[in-house]
This record gives sequence, structure tokens and C-alpha cells, in this order.
Amino acid sequence: MGLLKFFSRGEKKAEETAKKVAGVVSEAASEIVSDIKTAAGELREDAKEAFGEAAEDLKECAGDVLEEAAVRLHDRTEKLKDKTTELREEVVDAVQEAGRQVDRVAAEASEVLSEIKAKTLEGVAAASSHIETAAAEARERAAEKAREERLSQGLEKTKAGLFSKLARAIAGRSKVDDDMLDHLEEVLITSDVGVETTVKIIGRIEQRVSRDKYMGQNELQQILREEITALLRDREDSHKGFELNPPDGMPYVVMVVGVNGVGKTTTIGKLAARLVRSGRKVYIGAADTFRAAAIDQLGVWANRAGATMIRQNMGSDPASVAFDTLRSAVANDADVVLIDTAGRLHNKVGLMHELTKIRNVMAKVVPDAPHEVMLVLDASTGQNAFEQAKQFTEATSVSSLAITKLDGTAKGGVVIGISDQFEVPVHYIGVGEGVDDLQVFDREKFVETLFS
Repeated sequence: MGLLKFFSRGEKKAEETAKKVAGVVSEAASEIVSDIKTAAGELREDAKEAFGEAAEDLKECAGDVLEEAAVRLHDRTEKLKDKTTELREEVVDAVQEAGRQVDRVAAEASEVLSEIKAKTLEGVAAASSHIETAAAEARERAAEKAREERLSQGLEKTKAGLFSKLARAIAGRSKVDDDMLDHLEEVLITSDVGVETTVKIIGRIEQRVSRDKYMGQNELQQILREEITALLRDREDSHKGFELNPPDGMPYVVMVVGVNGVGKTTTIGKLAARLVRSGRKVYIGAADTFRAAAIDQLGVWANRAGATMIRQNMGSDPASVAFDTLRSAVANDADVVLIDTAGRLHNKVGLMHELTKIRNVMAKVVPDAPHEVMLVLDASTGQNAFEQAKQFTEATSVSSLAITKLDGTAKGGVVIGISDQFEVPVHYIGVGEGVDDLQVFDREKFVETLFS
């Protein structure tokens, strides 16, 4: 019990002591907090003041730094500008120099390319030219071979007649005597070479044999070839091929004459076709106004050939047709004009008058027309062809011959006799029905083919 009271009083005293201590501590803590707050306030004020001063110092320092930095930046900027200007100038110089070098290189490259192009074009042109030339030569060789074959076929009957007889006449002979010459003379005359021409050939053989001392058959054949070739009148150079070179600014005018039935219309048509094929612009005048069939047939040939035909009604004045044809040909820049004429021989005076009238009328349109008067003869008529040649050469100035129908006769010797006797060159020969069977006469090939 006593202990309980003691402890009870002790607890109370402890509580009181604790309260006093707590009060003291609380008071002390309050004082401390108050002192801290006071100290904190003072610290804040000091800090503000110090921060303000620091800020001012910092501003002042920053201003100095910025000013110094600005000065340095300005100096560097100026230096950079100077350096940039120098670099720009160097770059400009370098670019300009590079440009000049590029121009030089480009010019050199262009030169090289131009040379390469020129050489390439030159090479291509040369190759193309060689190819074209080779092709043209091949075509010409093929055409020439075809012409030779047609010529050989066309002259087959003459070869089998005249020249087989000649071969038999000299076969086995070791010398030329009167008997051989008589035999040769008979063969030539019966082959429609003509008496006058035969006498010339025999006389020339005698002269050559006497001079050259003939000893064998081959030599005599060669003499015959050479002498017959020499008797055939050569053509003028301007008539080589199917071209007929026209005079400056005017067409080349050919007046075609010959009796009916010799192939005159067909020859005109074939000649027109060959001329058009060679690039000539051709006009045909149907001046044989006495036969309607002749005009119609000529019209068919003109259409087939691609030529232009001028015609009038049947019975019209032939000279009027010729005049209209030439006037139209000149107006349309034609290259060649072929004038067909009537083939009547019953009145030589009338024929001469008609042909002279046609010539005079044509000369009014084209000076010096006609440039050529071509007489068409049928080889198969033999001696009648000589008579026709005589009549027409007396009626007008014949300057060329066209011998037709050689493929159908053994009387090809008439070509030799007429050309020699009337001193007129053969320009064309007909060895068949086709257009290409009208050939330009080549005396050497003609004789060579006969003896082959």
C-alpha cells in the first residue's frame, strides 16, 4: 500500500516534470523556430541583396563580354568577307577557266565528231556508191547478156542462111582464087546484101588478101568480119542508147517515115517505151491521118509506154497534127517528140510535098526540127526494102534507119547493103515482138553475132 502511494506520487511528479520539460522544450523550440525564421528572413534579404549585386555585376560583365565578342565577331566577319571575296574571285576564275577548258574540249570533241561523221558518211557514201555501181554493173551485164541472147535468136535465120553459106564457101580453102570470090559474090548477092555492096566487099577482100598474104580459112573469116563492119555506118555519139539528148530548152524531134506494114507504128511505140523507161518525157504525134487503125494502134502503144499522144480526126492535115504536137510538147517541157507520118508511095511527088510541109511547119515551133528523120524498113522484104529506101531518101533527107522483123527472115544481109548504099546509119533493129526486142544497133556486135 505504501509502495503504491509512493509510486502514485512519483508518477504524478513525473508527469508534472514532463509537462514542465515539455513546456520548456516547446518554448525553447518556439524561440528556436522564431530565431530560425528571423535568421531566414535576414538570410533572404542578404541573399536578395547579394543576388542583386551579383546580377548587376553579371550584367556589367556580360555587357563587356558581349561588346568584346561583338568586336571580335565584327573583325572575324570582315576577315571572312575578305576571304569570301577572295574565294569568290578564285571560284569565278576557276569556273571561267573550267568553262574555257570545257569549250576547248567541246570544240575538239566536235571537231573529232565532225571528222568521224564526215569519214563515216564518206565511207557510207563510198560503200553505197560501190554497191550501187556494182548493182548497176550487174544489172547492165545481165541486160547486155539478155540483149545478146535476143540478138542471137533474132538473127538465127540470117545466120543459118547468109553466113552458113559464107562458111561453106570458104571451108577447106587454103587460098583465095577467082572461084572462091565468085562463090562469095553469089552468096552475098542472093542474101540481099546488094550488088554494089557485094562488089565493094569482094574488092576489099582482094586488096586485103594481096596485102596480108591470106593463107587460111580463119584469116578470111576475120577479113570478112572487119570489112562488113567497116561498111556499116556508125551512129553518132549522141544516139548511144535510148536517150536522144534534146537541144537546150527544146525537145528532140524525130520524124518517122516508112511504108505501111513495115512495123512503123510498132517501132514508134517500142521506142517511146524505151525512152520513157530511160527517164525521158515523150510526146507522140499521130500525123498518119489517112488510116484510123494507125491512130488507134498508136494510141494503144502511147498508153502502154506512158507517153502523151496528140491526135486529130481522120483526114486532118498531117502538118497541123505535127504543129499541135510540137507546140504542146514545148509548153509541157517534153524531151522527145516522135512524129508518125503516112506511108504512101503511090505518088512520090505528093509524098515529098507532104513531108516537106510537115518539116517546115515543125521548124516554126522548134528551130532545126526535125533533128532526125528515121526510115523504118522491113528486113523480110529483101530487095523491096532497097526500093523503099531509094524512094524515101529521094523524097526527104533520111538521117537514120530502123530495120524491123529480122527475127522472121534470112535476109538480114539487107542491113549491110542499105546502110552502105544509102550512107545512112542504122540506129535500131527489131529482133522480136517484145519492147526490149527493139535494140540499139551496134555494128560490131551485129557482125560478131552473125559470125558466131
